[in-house]
Parts: sequence; structure tokens; C-alpha cells
Amino acid sequence: MSSTFDFESVDEALKAIQGPTYDEVHRILYGRRHAELEIPKEALEIASKNNFDMRAYEITAEPEQLRAPRKVRVAAIQFAIVLPTNAPIEEQRKAIHHKVATMIDAAAAAGANIVCMHELWTMPFAFCTRERLPWTEFAESAEHGPSTKFLSQIAAKYNIVIVSSILERDESKDDVLWNAAVVISNSGKVIGKSRKNHIPRIGDFSESTYYMESTIGHPVFETAYGKIAINVCYGRHHPQNWMMYALNGAEIIFNPCAEVVENLSEPMWAIEARSAAIANHCFTVPINRVGRESFPNEFTSGDGRTGNALNVWVVPPGTD
Repeated sequence: MSSTFDFESVDEALKAIQGPTYDEVHRILYGRRHAELEIPKEALEIASKNNFDMRAYEITAEPEQLRAPRKVRVAAIQFAIVLPTNAPIEEQRKAIHHKVATMIDAAAAAGANIVCMHELWTMPFAFCTRERLPWTEFAESAEHGPSTKFLSQIAAKYNIVIVSSILERDESKDDVLWNAAVVISNSGKVIGKSRKNHIPRIGDFSESTYYMESTIGHPVFETAYGKIAINVCYGRHHPQNWMMYALNGAEIIFNPCAEVVENLSEPMWAIEARSAAIANHCFTVPINRVGRESFPNEFTSGDGRTGNALNVWVVPPGTD
């Protein structure tokens, strides 16, 4: 019997069903089909050279009589870490930066206006270990840390808005850590930041060992391409969290995530963000971490389960 981890996606499995039956099952599960967009040759060449996939779809809103459609191209970027988790911190981060740079190059070549990566894209998701070092060394300033400086140059170069989910070190508040998302404008300047409102305290996700709930509410950011908000990972399970961003004017709500396969919330992955979009009359963009991450030391789960040293992430369609 094949491993659960050999299972690519529900959609790929459904393709075993042929013809009208597949079309009807797909319609019931996912709603109407969205037109697939042609990706420019330049973007595809970058993707092929750097070993990642690209897919593009058109998702439309109800047309209006008096206002012309406002088209915004959003790039949701997901990838696996590059180096082993026991490599030096700075080398890990630089390797990830290099990988992300090529992916944003491709997104820009495809005409992206707004780019967002998965949750805490600059590092392994090591909070399951409950170890302080070396993982807290990945923390950086939201305003002028190395990842923000790196992305600011890219944003200005391509005239794009970038949403960057990082482990924030708040230098103005005694180096307190936060799970934050930085919004960088198309001119390369930091517009502001959002923070994770709901912190899981379950199993390998006892994240309150490192950071606590946000104290800055549900900010919405006015960008050149629309009003956006960031509902970080676990906040997806709380309908009022989505609602507050929408009530504050968000047109697009990004949901950078790190959802593990099998025993946690995988069955809800395909439902929650779509349900939030329907309920709140906005667009939602969930982006999950992918790949496998192993850690040097065995750790015990926060709910008393047997020790482990491996996290495996859900791999939705369109992955690295």
C-alpha cells in the first residue's frame, strides 16, 4: 500500500474518474471552473531552469454596469526549505532568499501585481521542537531586517507589492517575538505589518512557547493594487477573524500557512478559505508550506505523544 505522502492531491486522484462524472464531481467540490491563463514563455523558462511549477487561473467577480473590471494578478508562492535544518542560520536564510528571488522573477515575468509566500518562509517551521536556539536566531526586524531589505529591492524593481510572513523581533519592545507579516509597497517601502491573531496550543503546534497573540487587531493595507489583509495560518479556523478583516475593508485576504498532513486540519484546507470568501464577499488566497523538514534533536509533542524529529507539510496542487 502506498504511503499517504505519495498522494499528490484530491484533484489528481479525481482524474481517475472520466468524462461527465468527473466534471460533475469537480463542480460539486470546487464550484465553477476557472479559465486557465497562458503563462509567458519567459516565466516558464525561469521556472524550468530552477525546477518549480507555475499555474495561472482567472477568477472573476460579478460584472458591474458602470465600473470597468479591475484586474489584479496575485502570485501565491510556496516551496520547500533548501538546506538541512542543521546548516548555519545565515546560510539557510541566504539559500531561501536565492530560491525566492527566482520564483518572484518568474511571477513578475507573468505579470504579477501582488506576491505572497507561505507562513514564515525565511526559515524551517521549527516551533514543534520548543527549543530556543538556534531557531529564534531567524527572528528579524519587520521594518529593516535582512528579508525586508531583500524584498524591498525586488518590489521596487518589478513594481509589485510583496507580503512577507516572518518571525519578527520587536526591537522597540525588548526583542519580543511575533509571528508577523510585512507588507512592502510597489515602491519598495514598508507600508505596515500584521500579526498572527490566534496562536495554536495543540500537539506539535504549541507556538506560544515562542510568541503570543497579536495586539494590533485586524489591519488592512491600501496598496497600489487594492486593499489587502493577512490572516496568518491558524486564524483561518476562526470565522470572525476573516470577518473583521473584511469589515475593515479588505478586498483580498492572504492566508500564509504551515498545515501538516494527516492528523490535524488537512480536511479543512480546501474548505475554510473558500467559505470565508463566500461569507465575506472578498477574495482569499491560502498558501501552504510544502516539503519535509527534519530536525537535529528528537522532541516530544506538546500533547504527550511519542517524540518525533520530522514535520511533513500538505502539498496542494501547483507546488514546488
